[in-house]
Amino acid sequence: MAVQAVYFSDKDGLDMALKHPETLLFTNKSEADARDKVLELSEEIRDFLTRMVEGLDEETADRCALAIAENRDLFQKALKKPQLLNEEAEASD
Repeated sequence: MAVQAVYFSDKDGLDMALKHPETLLFTNKSEADARDKVLELSEEIRDFLTRMVEGLDEETADRCALAIAENRDLFQKALKKPQLLNEEAEASD
């Protein structure tokens, strides 16, 4: 039987990674580190959103922040061309 190393984000934790192995377990350290960076960005975005949007609950802020962080490349491009945010959604309709 072969042994295979798997990695997970420290921020997700082992329990969460084991609950969602298809998306939170990685075959190399660089992918796990990239996930950590997304989660770090997500935390900062969440704090910004809860500070700037009155009445925004933390759970919704978490979900919004993670969506933004996971799609940061798209958001960076959208700063120059805003319609990019919805082109993919419109194409799938």
